[in-house]
Amino acid sequence: MTDTEAIRPAATVMLVRDGVDGLETFVLRRVSAMAFAAGMTVFPGGGVDPGDRDESIGWAGPDRQWWSDALGEDADPALVVAAVRELFEETGVLLASRDGGSPEVLGEDVRAAIIDRRASLAGVLARAGLTIRTDLLRPWANWLTPPGQGRRYDTFFFAAALPAGQQARMVTTEADLGQWRRPADILADAVAGTTKLMPPTRVMLADLAAFASVEQVLAAPRVVTKIRVRREDVARLLAGADLEVPR
Repeated sequence: MTDTEAIRPAATVMLVRDGVDGLETFVLRRVSAMAFAAGMTVFPGGGVDPGDRDESIGWAGPDRQWWSDALGEDADPALVVAAVRELFEETGVLLASRDGGSPEVLGEDVRAAIIDRRASLAGVLARAGLTIRTDLLRPWANWLTPPGQGRRYDTFFFAAALPAGQQARMVTTEADLGQWRRPADILADAVAGTTKLMPPTRVMLADLAAFASVEQVLAAPRVVTKIRVRREDVARLLAGADLEVPR
């Protein structure tokens, strides 16, 4: 199998809210037993599943072609569905609504059924009469991991505000900690050695740390350009070196 064949598209959501002391984002710490990124503090997200390409899933907001263009290089629109699904699976936050209204809150039993593959996101949304709210996501960045790391991901980062009436929780077995933190505080912990961050997460947190509010994040102009990390860059980046990143 070639490196290209081993690459899996993935979606990651930087969920943000306005906290008492400024902008906060929800992060998870992956359990130490994970095969990929064990012990790392990450944003909610994961790989694209076949069900994310189910075209029966209704979209309210920018359409598939808009997202393909916005994410760059003819990106798979299934990434948008994966972002919605992964956020729901890992935090309980659902970016979907009925007739363009406020995002709905679905029960823990529904979330668990999707994770256990006893139900699909498409089926759950259809039964509830919901469509995903693509207008609540913002395209942010795209990182391609280098070869030689065991697993390769072509990860697309999205920004989204916590919908009113919903709460983000650590509800995934893939993490042992979930919390709202100021981006600058997470970065400070990484410098102190008490938090482990992968290079893309560190750069995304630095991006968020430059904003004072959710409104500023959602209004920020972004051009998504694929960042191809070379194998020789990994150790340097993990040590905190800067990478020239297109904005």
